[in-house]
Amino acid sequence: MKRKSYDLHRKYNFSIVHCRSYLSSLIGNSMKIKFGISFLFDMRGFWADERVDGKLWDLKNPIYKWVYNYFKRKELQFLNNADYTVSLTFSGKEEMLKWKGVNGLKNRLEVIPCCADLNLFKPVERDSKVFTLGYLGSLGTWYMLKEMLLIYSKIKERVPEAIFHFLTKDNPQIIYNECKKLGIESNNILVEESDRMEIPVKTRNWNLSIFFILPCYSKKSSSPTKQGELMGMGIPIICNSGVGDVDAIVDKYHSGIVVSSFNQYNIDEVLEKRFVKQKLSCNAHDYFSLAKGIESYHKIYEKIC
Repeated sequence: MKRKSYDLHRKYNFSIVHCRSYLSSLIGNSMKIKFGISFLFDMRGFWADERVDGKLWDLKNPIYKWVYNYFKRKELQFLNNADYTVSLTFSGKEEMLKWKGVNGLKNRLEVIPCCADLNLFKPVERDSKVFTLGYLGSLGTWYMLKEMLLIYSKIKERVPEAIFHFLTKDNPQIIYNECKKLGIESNNILVEESDRMEIPVKTRNWNLSIFFILPCYSKKSSSPTKQGELMGMGIPIICNSGVGDVDAIVDKYHSGIVVSSFNQYNIDEVLEKRFVKQKLSCNAHDYFSLAKGIESYHKIYEKIC
């Protein structure tokens, strides 16, 4: 890939190399050094730390320890050499500005969250009055299924007919097995797949959506795409604190409920709080619109080209 990138530059004489995440930035950084091309480090998160927090790299293993340290050194090189860096979150930005060995980053660092296609993800009129809690997306590594099911069980104590509707491509048995462990009846739990284009219709009856993400160090830089999509559809969220800017966005736009402790929360507040779909959707345009994201990238290109 490096050789091909060099060949393409010699043919087309690029002005900017825009690299998403760390592996492509190994090449982008080398092109900056070799050819003097402007380098945009679009980091997408603290990649090496995500590999550790996600238990993909065990630092007790000397090979993974070496690989981790290698990419942490490269991370500093990218931040120092890049003409501009993009962080998905203000939380990640604040963290990076504290790091030792990073020079002059403050004026070369922009925050652009994961944007949503708000022409697709918009409110659809509901056709059922049954209280429905929803979950959108995969259930892998980072998502706290047990804690989300426990919230549902508390809701069901107050609203016995409540449904928990999962839109996921993961194996439904993962959910049903966890229900069995927790002693939660699964008769009102619906699990189905959905094409992207069908999501607004399939979520139209959701009163609330929920996602709990492990609040580990690397998640300071995480921007869940589903937050903008759900907000665009006018669906309030139940979320936890300590993940990127998720809680700050919820607080700013009154777009849901933040659970700061999984052991202490007021389920009545969850059920009684009222939200207006169109207002949530309008606020999504203020923060998550693709047009704003494109404009932000265009301004960076103009600065470094």
